[in-house]
Parts: sequence; structure tokens; C-alpha cells
Amino acid sequence: MLRRIKIFFIVFLLLLVGAILAALWLLPGTFSAKSTPPEWEVKAARFIRHLATPSHFLKMSNPVRFSPEILAEARHHFADHCATCHANDGSGKTHMGPNFYPPVPDLRNPAIQSMVDGELFYVIHYGIRFTGMPAWGKGLPQEDLESWKLVLLIRHFPNITPKEIAEMKHYNPLTREEREQQEALDQFLSGEDISPPEHHH
Repeated sequence: MLRRIKIFFIVFLLLLVGAILAALWLLPGTFSAKSTPPEWEVKAARFIRHLATPSHFLKMSNPVRFSPEILAEARHHFADHCATCHANDGSGKTHMGPNFYPPVPDLRNPAIQSMVDGELFYVIHYGIRFTGMPAWGKGLPQEDLESWKLVLLIRHFPNITPKEIAEMKHYNPLTREEREQQEALDQFLSGEDISPPEHHH
């Protein structure tokens, strides 16, 4: 009898917690990406993400050894694929970054830097569902050395230099306006009868 009461109490407690969470979830504005997540939600999401990372990834060490050449490759890759949201310096301060829910994190932040290498790799390779972070990994994880190179770069972000950031700008994707200017210039240089593009300052 006592066991049944305990089970009933646990089920009731779970239902009550579920009802409270559902009520919070359905509050007006819940699905708006404009609000900033409260600190408890950020911490809870990080904890859940950590729990969801398979244990063998948490034990992994980076198979890619640091070298200036490898770091340069990672900077070029990041500038072309990741900087649109994360910024060249990893700060997340871009046109798009703050508009995600949750906002794009600052990769220099101690909360990110304290993640083990395998967890960083897992996030890059598989992405994070229900956020703006896509899965970048191609093929099998053991073949994805590009993501491991990005882990090296993330570790380097707290010490990245202005010179490195300036170099990365050459590898950033062009904006629509820049693309149109480039196409018009290419047409002009190829002899087509058009005016050269105007430069906006």
C-alpha cells in the first residue's frame, strides 16, 4: 500500500512539474526569438547538451596537432563558413548572431573554453537541434579533421591578434551588394557595354 502511495505521489509530482513547464512554454511571447534567454535556461541547455554528448566524445583528444599552417587553414575555413554568425574574432557580434534564440555565444567565453575538445568537436560536427547551429560535419566523425582544426581555432580565440582578424576578412563571403558590384565589374572588364559599378562609401 505504501509503495502504491509513493508511486502515485511521484507520478503526481511529475505531472505537476510537466503542467507548470507547459504553462510557461505556452505563455505569450514564448516562441519569439527576440527575447534574451534567462540565465537558468542557458545553464540548463548547456547541461542538457553536455549530457546528450556521447561519453566517448567527451574522452577524445584532438588528433590534429597545432601548427601555424593548420591554424591558418582553420582561420580561412572559419571566415568562409562560420564568421557570418560568429564573427571573425569569435565574439558572435554580427548582424545575424544576436538575432538567434539563443543568441550566438561568444566563443572566447570561459563557459565555451571550459568545454573539452571532444564536446566542441561534437557540436561542430553534429550541430545543436532547435538552435541556429547547423551540423557542419561531412562523412564519419573519424574522418572529419576540418572540425578538429576549428577546435584548435576556438582554443586560440582568446588570444587572436588584430592581424589575424584582418586577414580573415579576405575570406568572408561577399554580401549581395558586393556580389552585384563584382559581377558588374567582371562584365565591364570582359567588354560588355555597361557602366562600371559605383562604389558606395
